[in-house]
Formats: sequence, structure tokens, C-alpha cells
Amino acid sequence: MNASIPTLVPQADPGAAYRAQQPAIDAAVARAMASGWYILGKEGAAFEAEYAAWTGPGQHAVGCANGTDAIALILRGMGIGAGATVATVSHTAVATVAAIEMAGATPLLLDIDPDHFTMDPDELIAVLEDPPPGLPPIRAVIPVHIYGQMTELGPMLEACRKAGVALIEDVSQAHGASLDGARAGTLGDAAAYSLYPTKNLGALGDAGVLTTPDADLAARIAALRQYGWKERYISDLIGVNSRLDELQAAILRVRLPLLDAANARRQEIAAAYDSALEGGPYQAPARRDGYGHVFHQYVLRVPERAALMARLRGIGVATGIHYPVPVHLQGAYRDRVAMGPAGCVETEAAAHEVMSLPMFPELTDSQVETVCAALRSLAE
Repeated sequence: MNASIPTLVPQADPGAAYRAQQPAIDAAVARAMASGWYILGKEGAAFEAEYAAWTGPGQHAVGCANGTDAIALILRGMGIGAGATVATVSHTAVATVAAIEMAGATPLLLDIDPDHFTMDPDELIAVLEDPPPGLPPIRAVIPVHIYGQMTELGPMLEACRKAGVALIEDVSQAHGASLDGARAGTLGDAAAYSLYPTKNLGALGDAGVLTTPDADLAARIAALRQYGWKERYISDLIGVNSRLDELQAAILRVRLPLLDAANARRQEIAAAYDSALEGGPYQAPARRDGYGHVFHQYVLRVPERAALMARLRGIGVATGIHYPVPVHLQGAYRDRVAMGPAGCVETEAAAHEVMSLPMFPELTDSQVETVCAALRSLAE
């Protein structure tokens, strides 16, 4: 290898989490394998109980195959599908919008607050009070808690309750984030979480979970995820196949008790980046007062993004873009999905400028210092 080329600090490294927890994960996998029961068994039931308890009092958790299915199952469980509109954002992983269409509903894409990258509550209030013409009635809203920080839920919850509309939290990037001490996912009618390997709480493959304070809704969704069965082989509801397998559940049971400490490490890394950016040309990510940010990503707004990414790569720092193309501009959705009155102007501007620095709890102090040195060099 050419010694002049620095070793890159990766932007993400899901294998690092496995290596850090390998003995416990291997033991959990061996236990699940030895049980002889691989779908909807004791590991899955235990994970659901443990996750519900970790999330907050009165919550019920249902495991499923992935985070996309978690959203679609919530909508199906609420009876929201064909003939209904669901409002969300275009600045998100496409999975959020794909799930709405999987349930048969019509997506309505709203703009974002440019400082925090989350749904603009003023536009949501406007469309709930005066829905865009030509769309089915709005039955649900899915704000996305992006990058590890919750959206501004207070005015959204009030507007949804006034309009009789369900609020479903997409918490796939914010496991453990909080608002005045309440965890993300406990303030709306239900919440969906991806457990993809790079998430704050990640499996070693596809996995998802959803939570709700409504026991009846949780029971209905638990049936829907397995063909609508309440009794084996008898479908009382029209369901799907979206089950959390026992191996992933066993792995998640190892990782869940470590999640708060992992989030604290993310916050520690973010604080180091904040300090390194002081006096330089770029601002640290904005935080809302009273909100606990768990830094799924550490995202800067950079007008000359390509040049900066190349410069950082040249001094040993990998970066990422979350996300380069808004949903409404992607080929599958362009000129087909409805947008709110703001026209997603801020969303399009952000897509040209967002850049993610390395962020995962297994980053070593040396790697963090490499990133910090690179950030300090930007002020020179």
C-alpha cells in the first residue's frame, strides 16, 4: 500500500459493533440455534417485552421483518390504506414513503425546517386545516425523527388531535432520543423503528419493531404480521408475512442493554466535533432545547460539498450523504406524488448540502481525533 495514502476513518462500520460484542452475540446466536425454534419463539417474545419496557411505561412492542414493514403494519392495523392520505416528509429514507404506498395509502410530502431537517410544523398545520385539493382525506401523519433528533412534536400533536388524525413516529434514526425526558416513540399513537445494522440499535441483518400504547392495536398488528392468524393456520384478518426471526431477536437482546451507553458515546463524539468546528466556516448541527439528540448521524450543511468531501478523504476521513435525492425527485416518485404548499423548497436545498461525518460508538479516540484535526484544518 502507498504509505502516502492515509487510512480512512470510516463513516460507518457495522462490523465494529459485532466485534466489540462478539462473545455475547455468538453465545446468544448459539442459544437460539440450539433451541430448535427459529420464528416467533421465546427470543422474539423476550425482546418485545424488553424493548417495550425500555421504551417507556405502558408501551407494547411487536417485532417484524424490517422498519418499512413496521410503518406499513401500523397503517394496516389502524385501517389506513386506500382512500386515505398520509403526510410525511421528502427528506427521509425512501422507505418511509414506500411503506405508505405498501399500505395502499396516498403519500403527501411536506417540507422541512432547514435547521433541524425535520417536518415543518407550520406546513403540517396548514395542510390539516386546508388539505390540498384532489387528495383523499388525511388520516395519518408520519414525522421522521431524522439523524438522531426528534421533530418538533408539540404543535404537531396538538394539530393532529384537533383534526382527528393519527400521529405515527418514524424513530428509525432516533432510538433513545428524547423530549423532556420522554423517549422518542412514546408521544404519538404508534411508532416504527428500523433495526438495520447501522442504526443506533441494529441487528445483524434486516429487522424491525413497532410500539404503541394501544394494546388492542398491538394485538391486531401481531396477527397481521403473520397472515392475520390468531389461531395457527386460520386467518381472521388479511395479513402479510413480516416476522422477526429468533436469531436477530437474540442478537438484539444482547445489544439493547448497551444502547444507552452507546448513545452516550455518540454524544461524546459529537461534542468533540462541536469543539473542533468552533471558529471554522461550518456550524455544528442545531439542537432543540429540551430534546435529547442521539446522533445517528452528525450532519453538516456544506455549500461546496463535493470539494470538501474530497479534501477530507485526502486526509483520512470518509463522509456520507443522507440523503442525496429527495423522494419527490426520484424516478419512482417524480411527478407522481403530491407535495404540500411549500413545494419542498427547503428539502431540495438541503439535499445539495448535507454531509455526514463518521459516527458510530466504536470509533476509537484516535479516530475521533483524526476527524477533529481535519475539522480544525478547515479554519486555516
